[in-house]
Amino acid sequence: MTSRKKAVIEILVTIDQNYLKPLEVMLYSLRLNNPGEDFRIWVLHDNIPARALAALHTYSIKIGMEIAPMAMDKHFDFPASLLNLHDYPKEMYFRLLAGQALPAYLHQIIYLDPDILVINALRPLWETDLQGKMFAAAVHEGLTDIMSSINNIRLGTDTAYFNSGIMLMDLDQMRQKIKVVEIAAAIQQHHDTLILPDQDILNYLYGEDILKIPETRWNYDARAYSIYFTRSGGNINTEWVMENTAILHFCGKPKPWEREKHSHYSRFKPLYLNYQQMVNRIFQQQK
Repeated sequence: MTSRKKAVIEILVTIDQNYLKPLEVMLYSLRLNNPGEDFRIWVLHDNIPARALAALHTYSIKIGMEIAPMAMDKHFDFPASLLNLHDYPKEMYFRLLAGQALPAYLHQIIYLDPDILVINALRPLWETDLQGKMFAAAVHEGLTDIMSSINNIRLGTDTAYFNSGIMLMDLDQMRQKIKVVEIAAAIQQHHDTLILPDQDILNYLYGEDILKIPETRWNYDARAYSIYFTRSGGNINTEWVMENTAILHFCGKPKPWEREKHSHYSRFKPLYLNYQQMVNRIFQQQK
């Protein structure tokens, strides 16, 4: 008897041209550490040039990925309040509006920031039971829950503060519940208190519709090794991460691909640079 082919895992990224190189590294890590899986990568963008998209398509074929780019300006007339807020590009809101933009035959998708490495299997996240929620996401809790309390006061919420960099998304619910006019209104209302606008809006409008998933497995903050190690009594060490963590997230700045004297990613930056080097070799072979 032949085994039934696994369902394609749908992946969403929302980027501008500046993040194409990190995206290549992320996709390579995803491919390398998920052998036997089929992925379709939906790239929502605003103005990435056709030549750059063609190069991304060539690269995706080389590593065995399917790329589906989609220009968002064909789907939305963005309110002025979404544009250039605190110098953040409007691409960051594309993930919240993905339900309206993506084809109706898609029912769920995994959103991934480009500044990550996927180092273990992603299918368990894909098969997570959302328990009726619209999203699944992690909370970067640290040693205490002080930041969640601060964000609750700042945004007037009473839920945990979820990181929007990795999310499992129910697209059917998003099509029903998420309205661009409500996002614009929330931005206008909280304009002076927004720090990470898209993440703040996610928590402000939809925090009660998010299922909490383990951060050490699905959204490991690469800056926080000592915090995870201490909080776990030494159990979450490097060996544990390599065996159990699926996604390393290089939050904050500077990024691991940028030159710096002192890296707050010191334990995991060499791993990132190794993946970057492997991607560079692929491009060298194409010349």
